Amino acid sequence: MKFHVKIPMAGLLLFAVTLVCCGKSSTDAPTLSVSSSDLTFSEDGGTADVNISSNITWTLSNPAAGWLQTSKSTGSGSESSVRLTATPNATGNSRSAILVVDAGSSQSRRITVTQGSSRYPSYNTSPQPANATGMESNAVQLAAKFKMGWNIGNTLEAIGGETAWGNPLISESYIKAVKLQGFNAIRLPCSWDQYADKNIAKIQDAWLTRVKQVVQYCVQNDIYVLLNIHWDGGWLDENISKVRQDATNAKQKAFWEQIATTMRDFDEHLMFASANEPPVETAEQMAILQSYHQTFINAVRSTGGRNSYRVLVVQGPSTDIDKTNQLMNTLPTDAVKDRLMVEVHYYTPSQFCILMDGDASWGKMFYYWGAGHHSTIEPERNATWGEESDVIAAFAKMKVKFTDKQIPVILGEYGAYRRGNSKYVPKDLATHNDAVDYWLTYVTQKAVANGVKPFYWDTGGALDRRNNTVLDQRTISALLAGSN
Repeated sequence: MKFHVKIPMAGLLLFAVTLVCCGKSSTDAPTLSVSSSDLTFSEDGGTADVNISSNITWTLSNPAAGWLQTSKSTGSGSESSVRLTATPNATGNSRSAILVVDAGSSQSRRITVTQGSSRYPSYNTSPQPANATGMESNAVQLAAKFKMGWNIGNTLEAIGGETAWGNPLISESYIKAVKLQGFNAIRLPCSWDQYADKNIAKIQDAWLTRVKQVVQYCVQNDIYVLLNIHWDGGWLDENISKVRQDATNAKQKAFWEQIATTMRDFDEHLMFASANEPPVETAEQMAILQSYHQTFINAVRSTGGRNSYRVLVVQGPSTDIDKTNQLMNTLPTDAVKDRLMVEVHYYTPSQFCILMDGDASWGKMFYYWGAGHHSTIEPERNATWGEESDVIAAFAKMKVKFTDKQIPVILGEYGAYRRGNSKYVPKDLATHNDAVDYWLTYVTQKAVANGVKPFYWDTGGALDRRNNTVLDQRTISALLAGSN
């Protein structure tokens, strides 16, 4: 059976046009793309833009509307920009969500959004505008201003309190005595975690005030001072791992926001150091340590004021020169140019420098070190490694790696110590004492020659902290001889 339909000419023309148009539309394949499939927000929240390109209508599903908002949830044709806004994360845990852009016809794209956690409240409660007054020196210029440094060890970092390890409270008269001996820079190893609320990482105001008082003793006597977070119970040192990275960064941020805010008004005489001797052996651990250093820098800078320009110090892996040379191939990012220093330590050879309580399976105690300072009376105690050539090689590495590139290096700790009052007394005591003097002078001299700034580690053995009298003039004289 056949049907015949008569269509007026005008209608036929319209019908033909419709067929052509519809035919063009039906031959275009549906397209859909997104500019980013992965987005990461910090614990503080923020915004990010995603561009969605499509030639058909799309919808955006958001299962995390409680903490993640989108500026639009649908669009049609060409390209659309969608702004994502994440709120601060105070849950104590990281969180994530998968957003789906759906345009039908099997056209679907996923956007994974993750956000770090804020385990503690923000302590950057009073940020100030940047203030460069008294902060004119960059890292190289500042390093040139201090010649010889001194550690006040076993005191502010003592677990149990400032006097728990046998030293008295630090007094201004002691600070003056250190300067009188010829030292114009002081390193303050400091503990914080034992004075903090474990739940919210709030440091006791009384402790912040006490440390600030000691810093003031230094600054008002024209002494440059390096304030750090020392071993501090191991909360950072024992957690250089992926599983603890978020939690450790959260504490690092909380502590440095408080320390930096408290100390913000000091001029360039005050420097901050991120950590002490963070044990790192691999590139993966180094990356985690770098994140801790980055958190430190970001936290200090965020408080503003003079902290916007303060010189900051980051530690090499284990503060070991060889590991630092091998693994520390980049520095953290800093918004301020040329305000970073690197820190290493040096106690080589360990059998000579560290007062071992007897021989160990890995090596015997050394009592004698260096050319002309070996003993014929007790040759089995002569150093067999780590002598002059190793000193030269070590500091040359730091020169090539950093100081030649205008990055100052702090020798935050070093030292060799006499055995005259120890359990194991050298049989050739005169040669031993000469060897200690020689090590102190030689190592100091080679550090300075390579642009490395030395800070001798003292716990009260060279300068009496109760009456400010010199206990070991030979040590002080040997150090100063090396610095000239």
